[in-house]
Amino acid sequence: MDTGDDVRENVKKYYGSLLESTVDVKTSAPSCSLSCGMVKSVTDALSLIHPEVTKKFFGCGLPFAAKLEGCRVLDLGSGSGRDSYAYSKLVGPTGHVTGIDMTEELINTSRQYIEYHQKKFGYKEPNITFSQGYMEKLSEAGIQNDSMDVVLSNCVICLCADKRAVLQQAYNVLKEGGELYFSDMYASKVVPDHMTKDVVLWGEGLGGSMYWQDFITLAQSVGFSTPHLVSASRIVIYNCELKEKAGDISYASVTYRLFKLPKNAVLSAATVTYKGTVADFPDQLVFDSSHSFKKDVAAEVDGEMAAILQSSRFITDFQIQMSDRSAESSSASTQQYCHLNPFLLADKLGSSVKQCSKTGK
Repeated sequence: MDTGDDVRENVKKYYGSLLESTVDVKTSAPSCSLSCGMVKSVTDALSLIHPEVTKKFFGCGLPFAAKLEGCRVLDLGSGSGRDSYAYSKLVGPTGHVTGIDMTEELINTSRQYIEYHQKKFGYKEPNITFSQGYMEKLSEAGIQNDSMDVVLSNCVICLCADKRAVLQQAYNVLKEGGELYFSDMYASKVVPDHMTKDVVLWGEGLGGSMYWQDFITLAQSVGFSTPHLVSASRIVIYNCELKEKAGDISYASVTYRLFKLPKNAVLSAATVTYKGTVADFPDQLVFDSSHSFKKDVAAEVDGEMAAILQSSRFITDFQIQMSDRSAESSSASTQQYCHLNPFLLADKLGSSVKQCSKTGK
């Protein structure tokens, strides 16, 4: 795995072979998305997706953010289009979804069902497009800077060699106040070089997984807010050979959310009160694993969270009273971020995937 081009070609071949076969997957990652709780609007949307689209879906999480209606959404690594079509139902006829993937076979599959889902959802016009291209080069795929409200992704960033480029591109195409909400695979420690050169390990997401603390540092370095840990499940490696190669490295399927704050954002602590106005969350809005806002109950938040609520699509859902006290820096050493450790959260929740999504064994 010497260059980005080498990685992309190997990933294309690897997933092309999976599309043409019925072999068992080697880890529990593709079934993680089925193990998490989903709100009714998401389960309803997924139930409407064409079976052929779902059949060719490979994912490792549940990147369905709340309050997508009317949003412009970009799905990185859209694959067969399963998530993209679900998003197109959730954004409604006034929103729009763009799916981007580098694999021609998957793009062709997803495009075949545009009219099917348009009619299924009862839309007068399609609200979705699919483009073949690279996550590291969104501008070349026609995605304009400052054009997206939300960028979503399901277990594909771990397949890219240049993760800084992916995060930077996502940051660039987001509007101020926009959000990157995505699931991916993460490692409990830095993955050694010899594992990154193994084609199968890379194709399974193991060779290209980032050490979770390195991800926090990288996300902040490209301009994003401190990541918010939403959910985590440990990944079980079924294949004995891969398990031996992984050694003492553990893996988790993790959902994080990051925001593009305005450059002039003032980080001041605040008291916020949730109004109960987000669909599917009338009584309580679970923002992440550390923040849960009950309706009509005031809560103290730090400066960065206050800035997120003030600048994002959630601004109308909260009453926000700024505090006179100065906010502590939220971008200090990653040693302070134990609450963002996905392995601690997975163990706290007791969440790991027990079966293979393809075989059910």
